[in-house]
Amino acid sequence: ISIFTVSVLTMLIVLSQGISSTIYAKKKATAGYLAQEGIEYIRNMRDTYVLYDSLSAQAGWDYFTLSKLLPACDQANGCYFNGDDLFSQSPPQPMTKIPLNTCGQACPNMLYDNLTGKFGYTTGTNSGYVRQITAAPVSGSTDEITITSTVYWAQGSGQYQITFSENLYNWVE
Repeated sequence: ISIFTVSVLTMLIVLSQGISSTIYAKKKATAGYLAQEGIEYIRNMRDTYVLYDSLSAQAGWDYFTLSKLLPACDQANGCYFNGDDLFSQSPPQPMTKIPLNTCGQACPNMLYDNLTGKFGYTTGTNSGYVRQITAAPVSGSTDEITITSTVYWAQGSGQYQITFSENLYNWVE
């Protein structure tokens, strides 16, 4: 009986560790997608401002970096954006209507909407993820900026994070 009990307990311990590892992998993959989405939104905003500014590509880049991105995301605590109503915006250029909000003391928790399957800030329940975006000019260049998107989450007794970073350029001359 004792050998059987030890065998069953060992199998239960291995099974619970496997389940915990699977849950961690799922949460890390989701965090990775959310971090990449943060970079993609900022890149898409850059492209919209640079390509469709009525004056020039340089004017679009300057407005995007100096008036929109850096004031909100160049802070110590970064920024976040709420793209929940992106597709309800009337054309032209709905990307220009997404506000970049300074996080203040901390960025808000993202919500997950079970009906739509989307993460956002307007509807849903607390997802446990927090996304923070920061922007920093590259020293010596007025046509390059570093974007960093970090997603934080808690699981069990640990705090985790995943960070993606990319340099964006003023690529239109």
